Amino acid sequence: MGKRKKSSRKPAAPKRKDPLDTQFTCLFCHHENSVSVKMEKKEGLAQLSCRICDQRFQSKINHLSEPIDVYSEWIDAADEAEKETLSQRRPAASSSRSRPAAPPSVSDDE
Repeated sequence: MGKRKKSSRKPAAPKRKDPLDTQFTCLFCHHENSVSVKMEKKEGLAQLSCRICDQRFQSKINHLSEPIDVYSEWIDAADEAEKETLSQRRPAASSSRSRPAAPPSVSDDE
């Protein structure tokens, strides 16, 4: 058996991980980079707050959680709250006034 040829291919460079966002756009006041997430992994809690409109959200986290996960949970919770609000509203009430009576029809017999 013969010797193997050395490959001319260069070894692949390690992939760089792009850092995940830590500042987000507020759902309520729409200011960019105004929402920050403070994570307390030892306590298992994360707190999200907007520095402009002071909206707040708190969530349970685990050792794998990231700020983007908390922001996503906030979006889901806001959507769910909006759906509940819409479902609790009564349908638009119709007018309490009765419809005007149709004008009497005139017959040719008279």
